[in-house]
Amino acid sequence: MLEKKIFRIKNDTDFENTCLEVFKYQYQYNKTYHTFCNLLNRSAENVELITEIPFLPIEFFKSKKLITGANKSSEIIFTSSGTTGSNTSKHYVTDLELYERSFLEGFKRFYTNPEDYVILALLPSYLERKGSSLIYMANDLINRSQQTDSGFYLNDLDELALKLKSLDSSGKKILLIGVSFALLDLVQKHQFHLQNTIIMETGGMKGRRKEMIREELHDILKKGFGISSIHSEYGMTELLSQAYSAGNGVFECPPWMRILIRDPEDALELLPENKTGGINIIDLANINSCAFIATQDLGRIKNTKVEILGRFDNSDIRGCNLLLL
Repeated sequence: MLEKKIFRIKNDTDFENTCLEVFKYQYQYNKTYHTFCNLLNRSAENVELITEIPFLPIEFFKSKKLITGANKSSEIIFTSSGTTGSNTSKHYVTDLELYERSFLEGFKRFYTNPEDYVILALLPSYLERKGSSLIYMANDLINRSQQTDSGFYLNDLDELALKLKSLDSSGKKILLIGVSFALLDLVQKHQFHLQNTIIMETGGMKGRRKEMIREELHDILKKGFGISSIHSEYGMTELLSQAYSAGNGVFECPPWMRILIRDPEDALELLPENKTGGINIIDLANINSCAFIATQDLGRIKNTKVEILGRFDNSDIRGCNLLLL
């Protein structure tokens, strides 16, 4: 079973071999991806390297029901937040157990077991709507932490501040997962000097505050929380895996996930290290949807690690004309 191979990847050879197997499987059993590859003259017969695999523009998740495999139905549909009047992405997840395994094993690789932490979640924009994959993940991690103090906070920043200060001074290990604008609201109202807490921002101002570069955001948060670094999570509705950063916006992926950088002017051309371009993601946990996605984000690779730099301007309208298929 391909699903079992995904989480047994130990080196580059394992990864590349599994990638090619997943590509051939999705080329055969995903109608939309099959058509897209054919329009680019790529097929299971002429793709021999992972650098030759076509990456499906992420916009397809807004217009197509991307399910790989015959007679499969979704157990849950994750949806992106979107803005009023805009189309939202829909990720039809046919195997929730696969998603749970992916985010749990990824979390353990970077942070050990959830039981080692009191996990607090400050994700108001996500809690206020249905279909958030981040809320599903955070809720599962909170439950697995088995700590009575773990939980979600919506808008009660005063209660969260009291809880955070009390827990931190008790010596417990705490992980606070928060959307950027809410973390900024928290440190604007309260000042902290934390010793035992990891702050993990998940990105996004969601129209609540002006956008800012990560360096500026992290500087404000470091001062506000009284800590030396801000962690980050890089994930999205269209993925079942996450990359994590322990600071400075430099991310690492689990073994079944990889980020490549494409030329902004030629979507089929990949760039070498230290060159800035569009982010292509291989997420092999996406075996039942599409594992090869061209995102709207910008980044570059340095020493095998990835810097996430932001998004393309007007990314929604810069898409490929093959979106009409």
